[in-house]
Formats: sequence, structure tokens, C-alpha cells
Amino acid sequence: MSKKIIDNVKLGIFVMAGLLLLIFSLYMIGRTESLFGSTFKLRTHFKNTNGLTKGNNIRYSGIQVGTVKSMQILNDTTIEVVMVIEEKARTYIHTNAITSIGNEGLMGNKVINISPGKGFAPVVNENDIILSQKSIDTDEMLQTLNKTNENIAVISEELKSTVLRINNSSAIWKILNDNSLASNLKIALENIRLASVKSKEVTTDLYTVINDVKKGKGSAGILLRDTAFAVQLNEAVVKLKQAGDNANRLAEVLTNDINKINNQIEKGQGVITALINDTSITLQLKRTLDNIEKGTDGFNANMEALKHNIFFRGYFRKLEKQKKKI
Repeated sequence: MSKKIIDNVKLGIFVMAGLLLLIFSLYMIGRTESLFGSTFKLRTHFKNTNGLTKGNNIRYSGIQVGTVKSMQILNDTTIEVVMVIEEKARTYIHTNAITSIGNEGLMGNKVINISPGKGFAPVVNENDIILSQKSIDTDEMLQTLNKTNENIAVISEELKSTVLRINNSSAIWKILNDNSLASNLKIALENIRLASVKSKEVTTDLYTVINDVKKGKGSAGILLRDTAFAVQLNEAVVKLKQAGDNANRLAEVLTNDINKINNQIEKGQGVITALINDTSITLQLKRTLDNIEKGTDGFNANMEALKHNIFFRGYFRKLEKQKKKI
């Protein structure tokens, strides 16, 4: 009886050892430690591993190629990660490849993604260091998403208040319910179109005028391009200036003469003062004019008598005929 119990215990221990060995083998195979295949090591450096742990998977372009063997802190800004890669993937991984830390799914375990680099580069060797890029931190992403949600909430609240103000505004609804608004808007747009067409025409005409001016056409073009005309215009301006100066000098002379005459009148001197103030001269001038008038009348009478005189009648008739012919 006791021998049977001992055999059962031995059998149980053997079974348990086999199960443990099977579980360990499955675990190692699941971690792609490649118990029966060759591997090589690569290294990469990160500033932050973002929760990466030993045993996490490594993928090349989305394909499982190895696992994380170890991690070591080199300094306060650098963490070295040692990766165990399957030998069959060596030919696809070049020294310009780039590593980054990602997730298996949205919230799964961390993985290292190896992406091919640009351009030509040699194949990696054992313990080569390949470059890394900063990975997206889930915490930072959640913080950014939280800020975005807060901003959206603020915008939604402002939009809600705006909609309420619009709903409570009778003026806006009055405008929206106005049937003539569409026709008025159409007329306004048509006017804007016509104004644009007119503006284009004016611009075209202005462009034509500018080209004509550049080519020396028209008065403006002559003024800008014809140097001889410019010289003549300059001479004319000089002559006008000289005429203005002469007019100014003549005005000054006349002003001086008038001032002298005024002074002579005020002082009672000169011929003009005598003519104005001396009444006897005035009477004499009047008598002289009367005598001239009487002499003129007498002369006319004598001439009329001569016309009827028998000796001079023919002469005066001949003069009248010549005047009529003319």
C-alpha cells in the first residue's frame, strides 16, 4: 500500500515537472526567443521608454522579428535598449533604420517598431546602434485630448448662446422672412457684376493710355518723351516769367508816377493841379473849344457854299461819283 502511494507521488512529481517544462517552453516560444533558431543583437537609445519592459515584442514594418532583451540607463537623458532580432530579418534591416515605441492596439503592450530608412545604407551588424525617434506619449496625447475637449465644450457653449440670441432676435427673423430680400440681393449682385465690368473697362482704357504715354503718343506722351517740345516749353515758361517781371516793373513805375501826381496834387504843384484848381484856365479851354466849334461850323458852311459854286460844282460831283463806285 505504501509502495503504491510512493509511485503515485513520483508520477505526480513527474507530471508536474513536465507541465512546468511545457509551460516554460510555450512561454519562451511565445516571446520569440528562438530557442531553435539563430539571433543577433541590436541596440537603440530612447529618452523615454514610455513603459517599455523586457520581453516586449519588436516589429519590422509590422512583422514580428524579435523581443526586448534588456534596458539600461546610460545617463539622465539616454536609455539603451538591447533587442534580440531573428537572423533571417538581418538582410532587411539597414543602418539607417529608425526605431520608435508604439502600442499593440489602442491600449495594449508596448512594442518597438523598426521602420526602414531613406536611401541606401549597409546591412546592420551585431550590436549596431540604430537611430530612434520620439514616440507619441499616451499621457501627453490624453492631456492634449482633454484640452481639446475643454475647448470644444467652450465653443459649444458659445455656439449655444449665439443660437439662442439668434432665436430671440426678431430683426434677424424679419430679414429671413422678407421675400424681397432674395430679389434685392440678386439686384445688388448684378450691380456688383456691372461695376466689376466697368472697372475692368476703365482699367483697360487706363492701361491703353499708359502704353500710349510710354510710346510718346498724345499730349502727355509728347510732354514726357519729346525732348525738343520740353525745351520749347521751358523757353516759353522763361519768356512768361520775363513778361511777368516786366509787368511788375511797369506796375511799379506807374505806381511811382501816380504817387508823384498825388503828391503834386496834394502840394498844389504841376500842370494837372493847375488844370484842376485854376478856374481861369478852365474858362480859357472852354472858350477855345467854343471857338474851334464855331470855326468848324463856319468851315462847313463855306464848304457847302463851294459845292454850289459854279466853278467848283463839277469837282464835288466828280468826288461823289467816285465814292459811289467804291
